[in-house]
Amino acid sequence: MLAALGFATIAVILLLTMTKRASVLVALILLPVLAALIGGFAGDLGELVLGGLSKVAPTGIMIAFAVLYFSLMVDAGLFDPLIRGLLRVARGDPLRITVATAVLTLCVALDGDGASTFLITVSALLPVYKRLGMNPLVLSGVVCLGAGVMNMIPWGGPTVRAMAALKLDSSEVFNPVLPAMGFGVAWVLVASYLLGRRERNRLGALSPRGPVTDVRKDEDEWDDREPAASTAATTAAAAESRGQATPTTAEGHERQALRSPGDGPGTVRVPPLPRTWLNIFNLLLTIALVVCLIQEVLPLPVLFVLGFAIAVLVNHPTWEQQQALLDKHAKSVVLVTTMIFAAGVLTGILSGTKMLDEMAEALVSVVPDSFGSHLPVAVAVTGMPLSLLFTPDAYYFGVLPVLAETANGFGTDPAEVARAAILGQMTTGFPLSPLTASTFILVGMSGVSLGEHQRFIFRWAFATTLVMTVGALITGAFSL
Repeated sequence: MLAALGFATIAVILLLTMTKRASVLVALILLPVLAALIGGFAGDLGELVLGGLSKVAPTGIMIAFAVLYFSLMVDAGLFDPLIRGLLRVARGDPLRITVATAVLTLCVALDGDGASTFLITVSALLPVYKRLGMNPLVLSGVVCLGAGVMNMIPWGGPTVRAMAALKLDSSEVFNPVLPAMGFGVAWVLVASYLLGRRERNRLGALSPRGPVTDVRKDEDEWDDREPAASTAATTAAAAESRGQATPTTAEGHERQALRSPGDGPGTVRVPPLPRTWLNIFNLLLTIALVVCLIQEVLPLPVLFVLGFAIAVLVNHPTWEQQQALLDKHAKSVVLVTTMIFAAGVLTGILSGTKMLDEMAEALVSVVPDSFGSHLPVAVAVTGMPLSLLFTPDAYYFGVLPVLAETANGFGTDPAEVARAAILGQMTTGFPLSPLTASTFILVGMSGVSLGEHQRFIFRWAFATTLVMTVGALITGAFSL
């Protein structure tokens, strides 16, 4: 009963969101609540929902301040050199930009954290895609593919869970699939090439002159401009047009006392740091933040809270500037964080009512005994689609041990089942799953809906798992 109710809830959520019959926010909240009522958990509903919300609260806090931090850095022009560099290398070609997106994602994702990967890559690349008129689904899709493959690294969530659940170490789980992961990386580059070529053809069809000519002009314009969102430049231009005194923007950038119309007679305004020094500070602060994230010096929410507070104080020293920044990016923060808390309602109800446990047992019970020797391949192939149904904890701590024990009964090493699982379950599948908060960072910052994102990239992500499965069979990570 509970298993059927859980499967039905997930299926209806996916159906409604992918067909745009309901918003993701509404579906993630109301459908699990309805399932809990049908299952007879009305009396426990409040506790279940609060339990789910409390689990995602640190993620929601982290993402809120991370979005503000990287939005501030985009406004300050931190990523402008990267954008100019990409435009130069790509020479205005959407195909090359798409491949560059894949390469950048593969590098950034080495930290093993999907949320920070999406925040950094999308913040840096979305302005390029918008400037060239490229489809943002290509950006979210290619980032999804790169981050999915890289999520297999030993310090990534799925591999850590697989090792913990089966009491194995990295040499038994990850090392044998490293060649298969290489197959996956190669496929991501091939897929990005194919998607980029399709986008090049689309833009070429829209413009008689072709996209390359138009974009090279854009590249020149980008090189010649100061970042449009630079607070200092914008303030100076506005002040100059009103005939007000401003700090000179020359190399010395003389520090003068500035006044705001609302200031009292004794109030003295100190201008921001000179632009060059401000850029250096922002770069060093961001590098330090990323290093601290990788080293886990402090919990991720704490790091982003502190990082944003320092960044906003230096870049926007006045109360008015800080308030304007918050007003400007409030919509982005609300859109992303509300999705995360809505996902917390779903996972809280599914976990608290034991629906996930029942779903795991039901899934294992349908495996026929004669299929036991082929279980690793079956686990590898089904892992990615099952990311849409199971949270990482539910699968790796609930389903995987039962599958491994079943395989062991047929003479198959449980480590092979673990290797097969990490080829798709919450690796290639996590950036599409409504059960992971980071998915909503990706789609929210890219400006696309979850349903559009899933329809666009699902087959490419599933193909990534299939390619890695073939690679694992060829290299002997597990047998057929």
